[in-house]
Amino acid sequence: MLPYERFLQEILIDEKTLQNRVAELGQQITQDYDGIDDLVLICILKGGVVFTVDLSRYINVPHEVDFLAASSYGKGGRESSGAVDVRIEKDLTSMVAGRHLLIVEDIIDSGLTLSVVMDMLKAKKPASLKLCTLLDKPEGRAPDVNIQVDYTGFTIPKKFVFGYGLDLDEKFRNLPFIGVVNLEALRESHSPST
Repeated sequence: MLPYERFLQEILIDEKTLQNRVAELGQQITQDYDGIDDLVLICILKGGVVFTVDLSRYINVPHEVDFLAASSYGKGGRESSGAVDVRIEKDLTSMVAGRHLLIVEDIIDSGLTLSVVMDMLKAKKPASLKLCTLLDKPEGRAPDVNIQVDYTGFTIPKKFVFGYGLDLDEKFRNLPFIGVVNLEALRESHSPST
């Protein structure tokens, strides 16, 4: 048994389906930004790295990639704190005023952190600001959060998922598919031994 298999309840999105959809997103973004030479992909760390790298390969207009890390998550990183107090852990290195920004996110759940990040980026006065997410969980959206998603890979149910950049206790980001976590196995792994 591979190390991740004990935590895998089911494969939600297989590797081929993922890669086909990422290619489609890249082609759509290429069409939408045709003629623009100052596009900046803003990868939201850490979960967005795998998706951003793959997506970038399918975008055939000149673009830069920059990275931003922000959190409003509580201990353990599994539950949103519900706080709007967002900490920027790694800021952009690019000047973004007057440029076309495309946020690349792994998953949108409550949307609380992302909403604050988007407001922060709008304040930098970009030429445009759009949002691309691999996974969208609209059932998890906080009631007062209204986020417009311009590019969505997949809309998924409110399940705890991992793989393809999404971690399970900081592990298994390297899996080529999106899996649903077996919550019972996860609880057992966190229980103290007797």
